[in-house]
Amino acid sequence: MKFTKESLDLETGLTKEWLITNGIGGFASSTIIGANTRKYHGLLIAPLNPPANRYVILSKLDESIEVRGKQYDLYTNVCESYISHGYQYQEEFERDYYPTFKYKVQGIEIEKSICMEYSENTVGIYYKIKNGKYKAKLTLAPIMNFRDFHTMNTGHRFDVKQQMNGTKVKVVIDDKSQTPIYMNLSEGTYIPHENDNFENMFYIEEEKRGFYPEENHVVPGVYEVEIKANEEKEISFVCSLEENIEEKDVKEILDKEIYRINTEIRRTGLILEEENKTKKELNEEELIKTYIKAIDNFIVYRPNFRLHTIIAGYPWFLDWGRDSLIAFEGLLLVTKKYDIAREVLLTMVRDIKYGLVPNGYSGYDSRPLYNSVDASLLLFEQVQKYLEYTKDYKFVKEKIYPKMEDIIKNYVEGNNVDGNNIYLDKDGLIVSGTDDTQNTWMDAKIGNMAVTPRNGKAVEINAMWYNANMIMANLTLKIGDLLQIKKYKDLAKKCKSAFEEKFYNSKTKCLYDVLGDSKIRPNQLFALSLTYPVIEPDSEMAKNIINVVEKKLLNSYGLKTLAKGEENYVEVYEGDSFKRDSSYHQGITWVWLLGLYYNALVNMKDKAKNEEKEALESKIEKFVEKTNKAFKKEINENGCIGSISEMYDSVKPQLPKGAIAQAWSVAEVFRIIMSKRD
Repeated sequence: MKFTKESLDLETGLTKEWLITNGIGGFASSTIIGANTRKYHGLLIAPLNPPANRYVILSKLDESIEVRGKQYDLYTNVCESYISHGYQYQEEFERDYYPTFKYKVQGIEIEKSICMEYSENTVGIYYKIKNGKYKAKLTLAPIMNFRDFHTMNTGHRFDVKQQMNGTKVKVVIDDKSQTPIYMNLSEGTYIPHENDNFENMFYIEEEKRGFYPEENHVVPGVYEVEIKANEEKEISFVCSLEENIEEKDVKEILDKEIYRINTEIRRTGLILEEENKTKKELNEEELIKTYIKAIDNFIVYRPNFRLHTIIAGYPWFLDWGRDSLIAFEGLLLVTKKYDIAREVLLTMVRDIKYGLVPNGYSGYDSRPLYNSVDASLLLFEQVQKYLEYTKDYKFVKEKIYPKMEDIIKNYVEGNNVDGNNIYLDKDGLIVSGTDDTQNTWMDAKIGNMAVTPRNGKAVEINAMWYNANMIMANLTLKIGDLLQIKKYKDLAKKCKSAFEEKFYNSKTKCLYDVLGDSKIRPNQLFALSLTYPVIEPDSEMAKNIINVVEKKLLNSYGLKTLAKGEENYVEVYEGDSFKRDSSYHQGITWVWLLGLYYNALVNMKDKAKNEEKEALESKIEKFVEKTNKAFKKEINENGCIGSISEMYDSVKPQLPKGAIAQAWSVAEVFRIIMSKRD
């Protein structure tokens, strides 16, 4: 993933981003030309209560080089009426294990690498400088802040106190003495500044999202380093919430990160140890490595749980139960991260309340949030997948199975925790939600108004309910009370009978999204894509459903959330929060839904015979190859370099939108393309 000078113009450079993470929820992110275009951009975004309560600490580190009495600024910053032009000196950007920038000015070559220390709120920046025939001076200006990453310090005047010990500096911003910031340079001189504000940094992407785009930062001082003529020099800068930064070796941080990621790659067993590989095989391996690196960003540790969890997406999401479970197989099972998979399952069941798996945790006090009817039901499918990969029935029996029993019990008896209004109706179908709740994955809400109200009998909830009871019946046969098997089979049988009778819409030749709602949406694919499909995969009904989905919803980057022609259909995700939330699930293309479509085809193929089976095998092969080709370009060239975004516009040029790196997008695409090896 390398960009050379021809691709580093201002227009291109402002639209391509990068991201690295530290395994506890912190991250660094910006554009490939180093200009911050989001309030979430920065070189140290640190979770004060990992992985939550994330704060912007170090926004940027701006470099200037002075030679023969003239200063050349290597940084690019955007203000409303001015843009600095450091990108003009940039020769290259590369995102491999970490981002590397290369500059050339007046015969001086400068290489800058940025890396976070794993499991620490620390960022290291490593410079390799090759000077020309004149002496030069490098100036580094740390641009700092101290704010929640969802907010901005617009018009703010900072109160800065600092203590210096050589090049090590302790900085306290706005009297936040309980969280001092430390920085250090391996050599040179530190010159403190007073009342030096960077005023009105302009965030282009925030303006597009309907937010006020300007804020202030503070420059507590600058570092200066003298460079002799023809000298080659290596310089390290560290910024951290850890006090012992003078002990940190940035080159060692870089090397450890390479070693850590390579170890993760080897552990997957997906890179074959063979000699004389073809160019095609080597290219395929590089792509697999890229996906494994992308996956690594989402796996984080929650110290207060002493368990791993999955971040739903960057820059703004935390760990969500629903997202974690949808991403579970692609992130953790395909990559053989079985130890972490166990921990994530334990995280999912840790705070179950009246049968509800938390949909997430508060970013401020870690309070569990229960606005989800589907997270609990998704758990069953992923436990089933975990067992298929590991055969670890002992763990499931001891730690997970009792929680699964509790979920079924509470859904049968009904609960109204957080207004979920979940209960089993007399016909054997699950009812959930109210006009004002948003407890399925289509969860956009504006004030108290649910944008996509799906209360009642939702198609995917009942498909998952059938699947959950079938899984419980078969799992109970192995590890549970045999007297309970009939109960689960009866619940499943009654659900299936009512589902087949009520959900098929003969007029549209597909399934109702919610009973009484004939809008064509992708949620109906759950009826064909789970371990136990509630619609028989070899039925005429299944063929009709797939036909409608392919014609109305499927495209190269995912599935539309609503068919064109339906009321309130929107195909471009843009505008302020009201406009964006109004369109979130109203026609925009979501990547993760490709996984449902793929599973449905596989289930249909497994039940088919003769020519029909061959035709489906061919369709699957073409689909996998098409998906591989589309996202090879995306992960390497567009949006966030090295990851896949949350969603895409549904009209050409189908730009990536939403969160710049989304766990379930990466997981499902990776799972699909790795199926070629099965």
